[in-house]
Order: sequence, then structure tokens, then C-alpha cells
Amino acid sequence: MLLRNGKVLLFEEKGFFRRDIRVANGKITEIAEGLSPLPGEEMVEAEGKFVTPGMIDAHSHICISEEGGGEIGDDCCDYSGTATPELEVLDALYPFDRAVPDCVRAGVTTTCVCPGSDAVIGGVASVIQLTGRVADEMLVSRMAAMKCSLGENPKMAKYNFSSRMGVAYQFRKCLDEALDYRYRREEAEKSGAYFKKERGMEHMLLVLEKKMPVHVHAHRSDDICTAIRLAQEYDLDLVLVHGTDAIPVADYLAKFSYPVILGPTMSSRSKTETLGKTFATAGVLSRAGIKVCLCSDHDVTPMYFMTTYAGLAVRYGMEELEALKAVTVNAAEILRIEDRKGSLKPGLDADLVVWNGHPLDHQTKTERVYIQGKAQF
Repeated sequence: MLLRNGKVLLFEEKGFFRRDIRVANGKITEIAEGLSPLPGEEMVEAEGKFVTPGMIDAHSHICISEEGGGEIGDDCCDYSGTATPELEVLDALYPFDRAVPDCVRAGVTTTCVCPGSDAVIGGVASVIQLTGRVADEMLVSRMAAMKCSLGENPKMAKYNFSSRMGVAYQFRKCLDEALDYRYRREEAEKSGAYFKKERGMEHMLLVLEKKMPVHVHAHRSDDICTAIRLAQEYDLDLVLVHGTDAIPVADYLAKFSYPVILGPTMSSRSKTETLGKTFATAGVLSRAGIKVCLCSDHDVTPMYFMTTYAGLAVRYGMEELEALKAVTVNAAEILRIEDRKGSLKPGLDADLVVWNGHPLDHQTKTERVYIQGKAQF
């Protein structure tokens, strides 16, 4: 396929530029001006249209907290323990969630699906692309992150603790158990003794070995700082999720390299943890040098309004290019899938969105959406 004459979003050149895009076997193979069609090649005219990478929502519960599914369709949280690192979101994904086609029509092609936030250690999150009928075939990254939570959600779930101190202790306890597990496993390997593996502890070792980051739910500024403290103590690859009250500690957060998946912001201040909510946060963190991407936390707020969230971030002070990065390349880098998604470059997946106007204009509509070069809309 040859997509011709579009205004293509190129981050290296910091804007939209007239280019042609060639696609073959699901990948972008060439981006240049004035490309000539190959014999038999499909041609798509994009004159006057804007072309971006497929948008990426770095934190959602789509396909596990199904729209209209009620209690039967809600597999977001598991209450079998305070720490359940053995769980995988893959085992709960329902590809036929009614929200999926709406998100694709809105230009969202990829998302990280996470367990919910009531357990301190909730389980393994996976990155999926929003096409397919079988969960395994939707996977981009199975072991994308270990979902963890601090603050109000696990505190109020009333397991066997009811304070932030107790929540932080349960976090440390799980990591200490993983360290002990690693020692026992290594000793058994040295001696040749039988050793029974535990799936949850094997997952936690991926965390300790930095093969899998921790995505830590932290709204309030004190919980953000606790997440940093824990990450420093155990040398973890930390990604902060939500960051609602990050402005008061933005200068402290900027001392570290931890990125923030910010959101949801387009909802009411429904609880104490979200009293600091403002669309200005994205711009403040970005200007402080912190890598930021935006999330919907679907179904808390709908994923199919991602351009609205990015546009409001611009209205409240975020630079336009940074807002576009916040729903594409920044999300890809934070999710460790930048070698496949998030930008328009030769060699990357041909996840393309053709818009009839600037993507952050509220009147703009999608005209075409491709995932790995296949037309979805």
C-alpha cells in the first residue's frame, strides 16, 4: 500500500510534513516525498489529511472491565490475597468488549491492560493491539509490567491492614519474599536438589532483575514519594500511574528518571486522592523534564476520547507536540514497545490513522485506521 501526500507526523522533524508512506507485510517500509507506486500496489490518497501513528493508551482495563458486562464482565480485581503476582491479565481478556471497535474508530490502536488497584501487588499487565478474536493473538507484550498499588485503593479494600504503613509493608514483604525465593532456588540449583517453582515469585524475580517494570498506582503526592522510596530501596524500574497530585512534588520527581502515566483527568474529584486533579499537570511535568504519557484508565473514562484528553492538556499549558507524544511515542517508550509502535518510521508496525483535520481539534474525525497495515476502519 502507498499512502500518498498526507501531512505526516514526524517527531524527529517536530511536526507534520508532506510525505508518502509505503507499507508492506504489516510494516512501514519507506517514508519520503514523491514516491512512485509499484506495479499493482494499492493507492490511498491522503491529500490535505493528517497522518499519525496509532494512539497508545498506556493504562486501561479494557477487555477485562467490559462495557455493559456488569459483574460477570468485571475481572479487574481479584481478592484472593493482598499480593497476587501470580495472576496475569491475559487470562481475563475478552476481545469482544463493546468498547474495542469504538476505540479503534477513534484512532487508538494499542493499550496496556492492567489488573485493578485493590491489591498491593495485583498481577501482570499485558500490552495488546486492538484487533483480533483471540487474546493471545492480540498480544504485543505479555509480561509488560507488574501492577502494584499504593494509597487509598488497597487501604480501603480492608484485607488485614487499613493504613498506608500497612500497604507499604505488604509491598516490601512481597519483594523480600522474592529475594528469599531467589536465594533458595539458587541453593537448590547448586546442590541439585528438587525445587518447586512458584509462578508469582518467578514473576517477581523478573521485577527484581529489571526485566519487567512495576506500574505503581499512586494518586496523592505522599504515595508518589512512597513509590519512589520503594523503587530506590529495591532498585526497581518504576513507572508511576495516575500521578494526579504530582504538581506539589514535581521538582522532587524530576530528580529521578521515573516516567508518569498521567490520568484519568476528565472525571470529577470523587475522592480525597483526586482533589489535586487538573489538566495543567501534564504540562507542568513535561516542562520539568519528566516523561509523560496520558491514559484514560478505561473504563473510568472512555479510551475513545484520547484526543480530547490530549487537546485539553494543550489548552492547560502542555506544548502541542508534547501532547501528541503523550498519546503515541512516549507511551510506546514507557511500555518498552518503541521498536514496534508509537512512531512513523521504516521498520515499525504500520499502525496509521488518517484524520480529516488536526487530530487535537475537537471537530476532527478519523477517516482511516490501520493496524499492522490492515484496514480496521
